[in-house]
Amino acid sequence: MVNCKDRPEYFFIHGSVKKDMMNKTAVITGAAGGIGKAAALHFAQAGWQTALCCRQRTQELEALAARIRCQYGTACLTFTGDMGSWEDSRAFCDMALKAFGHADVLINNAGISYIGLLTDMQPEDWRALMSSNLDSVFNCCRHIIPSMVSRKEGRIINVSSVWGCCGASCEAAYSASKGGVNALTMALARELAPSNIAVNAIAFGVIDTRMNGQLSEEERAELAQEIPAGRFASPEEAGRQIFALAQADPYLTGQIIKYDGAWT
Repeated sequence: MVNCKDRPEYFFIHGSVKKDMMNKTAVITGAAGGIGKAAALHFAQAGWQTALCCRQRTQELEALAARIRCQYGTACLTFTGDMGSWEDSRAFCDMALKAFGHADVLINNAGISYIGLLTDMQPEDWRALMSSNLDSVFNCCRHIIPSMVSRKEGRIINVSSVWGCCGASCEAAYSASKGGVNALTMALARELAPSNIAVNAIAFGVIDTRMNGQLSEEERAELAQEIPAGRFASPEEAGRQIFALAQADPYLTGQIIKYDGAWT
């Protein structure tokens, strides 16, 4: 196996990262697996520097970072913390900006799900869901936007869900959180368009991630039959769409883009 420390193009000097303002930088939350991991790999493969975080799955995040550094030769920073926390999110974003000098793209992907009747949901479950799914978007946007405004460029991509557009039975709270993300996306786009910063959301349908891992094989088959495309999308496909949106002209802003195989 190649020792990354022997290769200067990894931008590591005694464990720290050398600033390279010429390189593009992506800041990605919820990056230990699924959509976030796939997106990180797409950006790294294209030569982008990446700052990645997760809340609990530190070993998986570190394995991803090691892969990025060795396979693609790009700098990668990692952070473990709760992006729903103002303090943790500030520490992560400050780390990324201090190390790389700027953020070209912020991808707000951190989130959790909750399935069950709203009448069975406890207040602490509601608060945890909103913190992870909606507060995290506010927090990271609040920390990163000033640096984008100062440079008069940037992209913010919020990972949403089709349930934020139409709602789902037994996922009322989750739908509410993603509906909030969608509304924030559209409003923030209007604020930031004069600064040449695009803000969009991708409302994903069924992606074959750990979040949907609780489904039985029978349930998976039934769900796939409901989707006109006839299948779940892969995390790699979802990550590719995020990367493609990051390349779009900034005039494309304020959009909630469905990616669901014509399901909804």
